[in-house]
Amino acid sequence: MVFTIFNRVKNLFLLLSLLTAGSTAFSQYWQQRVDYVIEVSLDVKTKTLDGFEKIAYTNHSPDTLHYLWFHLWPNAYKNDRTALTDQLLTNGKTALYFASKEQRGYINRLDFKADGVTARTEDHPEHIDVVKLILPKPLPPGGKVNITTPFHVKLPFNFSRGGYSGETFQITQWYPKPAVYDRKGWHPMPYLDQGEFYSEFGSFDVRITLPRDYVVAATGELQNEAEKLWLKGRKQSDSRPQKKPAPVSKPGVPKPKAPPRDTITKTLVYKQDNVHDFAWFANRDFIVESDTCILPSGRSVEVYAFFTPEEAKQWSKAVSYAKDATRFYSTEVGEYPYATVSIVQGPESFGGGMEYPTITVIAPAESAKTLDMVIAHEVGHNWFQGVLASNERDHPWLDEGINSFYEHRYMKAKYGQWSRGNELLFMTKAKRLTDQPISTPSEALSEFNYGLVTYEKTANWMEGLEKKWGEEVLRSAIRRYYKQWRFRHPYPEDLKAVLGQFSTDTAAAFAQLDSTGLLPHQEPMGFSFVSPFKRGSIKNYLQSPSRNIIALFPALGSNSYDRTMLGILLTNYKLPPTNFNFLVAPMYATGSKSLVGLGRLNYSIHRKGLIRKTDLFVNASKFSMDQFKDTAGRKLTMQFWKLAPGLRVTLNEKDPKSQVRRYLQWKTFLIGEQSLRISRDTVISGTDTALILRYGLPRQDRYLNQLRLVYENNRALYPFRFHLQVEQASDFIRPALTANYFFNYPDQGGLQLRFFAGKFIYLNGKTIRKQFENDRYHLNMTGANGYEDYTYSTYFFGRNEFEGLESQQIMMRDGGFKVRTDLLASKIGKTDNWLAAINLHSSLPDKINPLSVLPVKIPLGVFFDIGTYAEAWEKDAEGDRFLYDMGLHIPLLDEAVNIFIPVFYNKVYGDYFKSTIPKNRFFKTISFTIDLYPKSLRALNRELEF
Repeated sequence: MVFTIFNRVKNLFLLLSLLTAGSTAFSQYWQQRVDYVIEVSLDVKTKTLDGFEKIAYTNHSPDTLHYLWFHLWPNAYKNDRTALTDQLLTNGKTALYFASKEQRGYINRLDFKADGVTARTEDHPEHIDVVKLILPKPLPPGGKVNITTPFHVKLPFNFSRGGYSGETFQITQWYPKPAVYDRKGWHPMPYLDQGEFYSEFGSFDVRITLPRDYVVAATGELQNEAEKLWLKGRKQSDSRPQKKPAPVSKPGVPKPKAPPRDTITKTLVYKQDNVHDFAWFANRDFIVESDTCILPSGRSVEVYAFFTPEEAKQWSKAVSYAKDATRFYSTEVGEYPYATVSIVQGPESFGGGMEYPTITVIAPAESAKTLDMVIAHEVGHNWFQGVLASNERDHPWLDEGINSFYEHRYMKAKYGQWSRGNELLFMTKAKRLTDQPISTPSEALSEFNYGLVTYEKTANWMEGLEKKWGEEVLRSAIRRYYKQWRFRHPYPEDLKAVLGQFSTDTAAAFAQLDSTGLLPHQEPMGFSFVSPFKRGSIKNYLQSPSRNIIALFPALGSNSYDRTMLGILLTNYKLPPTNFNFLVAPMYATGSKSLVGLGRLNYSIHRKGLIRKTDLFVNASKFSMDQFKDTAGRKLTMQFWKLAPGLRVTLNEKDPKSQVRRYLQWKTFLIGEQSLRISRDTVISGTDTALILRYGLPRQDRYLNQLRLVYENNRALYPFRFHLQVEQASDFIRPALTANYFFNYPDQGGLQLRFFAGKFIYLNGKTIRKQFENDRYHLNMTGANGYEDYTYSTYFFGRNEFEGLESQQIMMRDGGFKVRTDLLASKIGKTDNWLAAINLHSSLPDKINPLSVLPVKIPLGVFFDIGTYAEAWEKDAEGDRFLYDMGLHIPLLDEAVNIFIPVFYNKVYGDYFKSTIPKNRFFKTISFTIDLYPKSLRALNRELEF
């Protein structure tokens, strides 16, 4: 009641503002008020809303207003040229861009009237989800205007916070809403996924009409007593059983009928004062659990949880979690001012959680503890967003960051010290100089920085204040901030002014908000030994990172010649990284009975400017790569040694959100290999004078210089990559260009286009000796085998095998063909002149993927390779000038393993298969690649690097 009077009576509002003012600036504070009466009906079949809105807009500003900016946020889903679509693409999400007409959304049938007089609108110069409402007559200070309009909303699929998913509805940002006008002017803003909102306080009186069998969860207090009783009957113990998969229809058998739906409607009324938004959620299957929560003052609050039978087990304690969070924030920040708290389970298509006044929606969680954490965070937004309604678009840290600080305190109090994994990721970005200041507006942040800086770094900033000032001082300061600014729009300077009443050190603290890098108290110190052999050491490091570590882990490897390899991995690699890093992994090979392994030294220099990062490194490895049995049955194992020093220079990008990566790399490969040689010693044995040959394994050394220039753009839509590589050895220079371009499909997946062109140039003339000795470096159209991995940079299980499964492994090199002709003295499509090829890979949609019927989802694609080379164009050349192969592609384990099944190819390939593969030809023509650095790890590394 106090809050209702406080907001409705203008003079009392101004008086209380003056009485609670802590400064001259605060005594001049004012804010607008917007009161809503909305009637809306939901059409489940067409997924539309039809509504009528009455707005009482009160001008508390000292200015005369001639227009009002209005948000029409459903129009953010109208086409593929909105600010929302652009941002989602920047953040790697293409679903809305390629959305079907059914999946898109919009708002129309608007007819604004101001005090009964038609008011015209003007389009925003940039955004279709913002309009300017021209008032028929000026609105003076202290004046009020009554605005009405009908509206029709086509709900979008839930791409971002709200819409529909199946026959469930998440109705958010759905009605015409005036933008905020405050002491800094108007704040019209388009709807964004990354970057939340800023709205005026007022009251809501909302009437919702929808089918009678739907359960509704909404902002505010339900006014229908009969509905309250019905909701109380939908407890978990009384709910319908969990859904079973729909039976698969068979030919000639009628398809099972869907369960009947209630066509009778009901109208529900919800009211709430002192809020700045209204959201509601509708689902036929919701279970409803509720309880009362007694706040520290003794006041009682109703707590509700709405969830589906599928999530009943996970959500069984959801009400308890919400009560714990409500009491915690009431104690730490200030008493919860409303009568209800509701948490709602969102659909799978909705990620994370999103807060609205008195209610929050949360996606299915992976564990009960995670659910508790997300509930605490989202319930906490009733304080830091709901009551303290800061401008989340321009100052997201005031909301998300401070709330994360309290979420961390809640989890620590309840579960003890937690893993600081997200903080480690932020510290990694900071060490690599790719973070952004806390004060950065949400839409200017990269997606990674939005999560790591806005949430994690701000929470750590608050922890720093707590350590410096003391827990009680910070608690008192935030409680005063809450009391003084509740139901208002605080800015950073307002928080600073309140904190300044408790400390004289606020200037230095707030200066940290505008800086990048680690906070003063955040710099790790000390040394840790981390190993699974030392109990609790990994957990301890994640909870309390140190400046330096030595990590010891078991190392395991395998190949056809060394067989099982066992050893240790010793490293100081960690998050956040140090400038100097090393890794050594010595292993004992049970097959070759020898010591093998790998190692790496790396020194990184990070700078701001044109060159962002310089890496000086050296890699080393030793493994077995071939075997031979002599006539006496003795097994000889051949090994290689590799030492590869290098330099890599990574250029900076001006826009932190840029997906462009540019770097220049130089490597020198120093490689020693054992080869099989017949010894001069001959042994004559037995009466048949059998000749036994002796073999030696002399070592041969070679070198290769390699220069790479890479430009890539990993944007979500049509990403591409250019890779220019020049290699030089004693006898040749080998320049090559590889270009990749990806064409997205609307239903995910796409077409990958690869172009390769290379030239082999002999130094000081071409000779028969040079041709023979440099055979492995020649440009190749057919699938390259382990011997042709001349830098030993690809993992091969059987590097030099010509039979069995191991022989079917290839690497993507040069022409990139998937067929193999290893048994020929001169492989088909091999040249020491020039070669050019095009490779196409296309994914297949599930509806035509025969593997989609399997219980485990296995993607399927098709490939097509075509190329030509110098010898095919000579005058006396025989056969086809262009070679091709085509078949099926099965990517597995995040593309760590790729299986290729050639189906169509040139006759010359077919003749080869017939002559060399008499049995099981289909299976033996299949090839595969192995990449120990799968797609998701590559993407994560790019995010941490930039």
